[in-house]
Amino acid sequence: MPTVYITAPPSAAPELAEALVEERLAACVNRFDCRSTFRWEGDIVHDDEVLLLAKTTEERYADLEARVEELHPYEVPCIERFDESDMLEAFGEWRLDSVR
Repeated sequence: MPTVYITAPPSAAPELAEALVEERLAACVNRFDCRSTFRWEGDIVHDDEVLLLAKTTEERYADLEARVEELHPYEVPCIERFDESDMLEAFGEWRLDSVR
């Protein structure tokens, strides 16, 4: 089952997290404030962002990715997928049940 790493501006992060859980695209979304440093259009940028970790399933991943792209204010949103090969069985069952 995948966990999806998403970064967003602080003003958009709560709405993104809420939509993913409300629409059953994610069982849970954890939010962490962070300071990012990245290159954009030739410049090095330092910006406040929120890191979102969305817990989803293989079946819902494509829909989650499409929805984040639709709602996200960035021209090129950060959406990275991590696949877990090992997790607590009860957590895996909860995740499956939460996105059905």
